[in-house]
Amino acid sequence: MPVIVVANPKGGVGKSTLATNIAGCLAAAGHAVMLGDVDRQQSARQWLALRPPQSPAISGWDVAGNDIVKPPKGTTHVVLDTPAGLHGKRLDAVMRIADRILIPLQPSLFDIQATHAFVGALREHRRAGEVQLGLVGMRVREHTRANEQLHHYLSTVPVPVVGWLRDTQNYVQLAARGLTLWDVAPSRVERDLEQWAPLVAWVQR
Repeated sequence: MPVIVVANPKGGVGKSTLATNIAGCLAAAGHAVMLGDVDRQQSARQWLALRPPQSPAISGWDVAGNDIVKPPKGTTHVVLDTPAGLHGKRLDAVMRIADRILIPLQPSLFDIQATHAFVGALREHRRAGEVQLGLVGMRVREHTRANEQLHHYLSTVPVPVVGWLRDTQNYVQLAARGLTLWDVAPSRVERDLEQWAPLVAWVQR
């Protein structure tokens, strides 16, 4: 059962946008997907509560009577969102279960600094050789100085860049309805689906 973790210790970098859309993509492909997070999944629960019942099913954690959380029976793919400030024991817990970690960041100096330190911590972790890492540029605006700086920085990082996602209101509007790019007519989000193609290939590899 693949476990795909979306992580960056900085808040506001697009972790939930990335996690929900990965879950939506896998669900649309017919997989039994669980979406949760490592901080008792509150943000995931809120999004799942908005999801229309006719959309491809995405589950949350099962919580047993003894307060143990686990994926529902039959789950084939797990997508985990993570809170800001991920480090220490919580990071160790994530690394123990992760098969892949996607690290989103935006074209800003603060994101680059936080991500640089985080990538270093991941590559030095004792399970580093067992977990695949990928970077995703978020809210990218072409032909801007910030975008150029982000491309330059990522060219120096020994982790593959698996996707570049543009700055668009599509994600905001869909999230407000519990939806993803894969829950609407492809013609409405054609450009975004094209940008997601290499990311999807990496996730499903």
